[in-house]
Amino acid sequence: MSTSIQFLLSKIKGDRYIWFIVFALSVFSILAVYSSTRSLAFSSQGGNTEYYLIKHTAILFFGIFLMYLCHLIPYKYYSRISQLLVILSVPLLVYTLFFAADVNDAARWIKLPVINLTFQTSDLGRFALIMYTARMLSKKQENIKSFKQAFVPIILPPVIICALIFPENFSTAAVLFFTCILLMFIGRVNFKYIMLTIAGGVFLISIIIALSFAFPEVGRLGTWKARIESFTGGGGEEQYQVTQAKIAIAKGGIIGVGPGNSTQKDFLPFAYSDFIFATIIEEYGLLGAVFLIFLYLALLYRSINIVKKAPSSFGALLAAGLGISLTIQALINMGVATHLLPTTGLTLPLVSMGGTSLWFTSISIGIILSVSREADLNEEKENYKNELPENDNLEIENSKEKKVA
Repeated sequence: MSTSIQFLLSKIKGDRYIWFIVFALSVFSILAVYSSTRSLAFSSQGGNTEYYLIKHTAILFFGIFLMYLCHLIPYKYYSRISQLLVILSVPLLVYTLFFAADVNDAARWIKLPVINLTFQTSDLGRFALIMYTARMLSKKQENIKSFKQAFVPIILPPVIICALIFPENFSTAAVLFFTCILLMFIGRVNFKYIMLTIAGGVFLISIIIALSFAFPEVGRLGTWKARIESFTGGGGEEQYQVTQAKIAIAKGGIIGVGPGNSTQKDFLPFAYSDFIFATIIEEYGLLGAVFLIFLYLALLYRSINIVKKAPSSFGALLAAGLGISLTIQALINMGVATHLLPTTGLTLPLVSMGGTSLWFTSISIGIILSVSREADLNEEKENYKNELPENDNLEIENSKEKKVA
């Protein structure tokens, strides 16, 4: 057994702690999804409870395979890839606005031909935009304080992408825009421009809230109005979800009722996705919830640690952006389940049942690991160089100069 583990560890590179976090979240995911899909299995699969377990495990394992492949690719190639993906995202998001499939009262998905799999284009847009923003910030470092030469070209893609996501997926657009603003702050964009952008965003959100109460019948304004009213103590379906989540949390107590013994999963809508954290608390208690929160905060910490030793500004911004985005999404999902935040459609990364969203999460972590792998290789080279005698170091420098010449 130890030989197998040693062989496995020899094949994976990058931050080992992140690999452990992925493993722990995957175990949580398989157990929680299997437990919480019982009602769904009886309503959709004739009581075949293993169907969703097998399907989700296959999707999860394929996601980890994608993670492994992405961590082997030098992160510098993702700079060019981000350009292509941002260009591809715009027409896909426009298409989604007009021709998306309606799933759970939201038109966010398009169907992929042949494989007949639904695909949430906002996941691609979010993933591509964070990478592209990191690229632009690293490219503009020489004139980063300039409004015309740096701020305008950096802010335009987030405005366009988030504006296209916003009509059908307000929460994703808001989190994505906030992540880009944080990246700009880390990337040393003029603070005055950042504050003006934040002020503009707050003003826009205030107008939207006002419109949702004035014209609830238009588009998704009624949904946003219902969620605000539910959060402030109103009724409706949103309040029902929150009530069932609270009951699940209360039943969980300190140590929980045990894996698979949850009862609220049969009453809680989307117990396997949006509200999976409530199911986890019921089954694993406060201790399980704290451990899960610790895993996401540890992922953020390790991402920041990678930022410190990244070989370039692009690698540092890439790891920071993707790590922050995943952590914010996780904290918002847990905040919704515990009624600290209004209901959103954000899932728990790498834990909730999903398809393409889980794969994009896996790819994001794979890219963070790619930056970590490159940083470790650079560190090993430096250590090896420092351990060599002075004459050997001189020979290495001379050979480098000859190659350049």
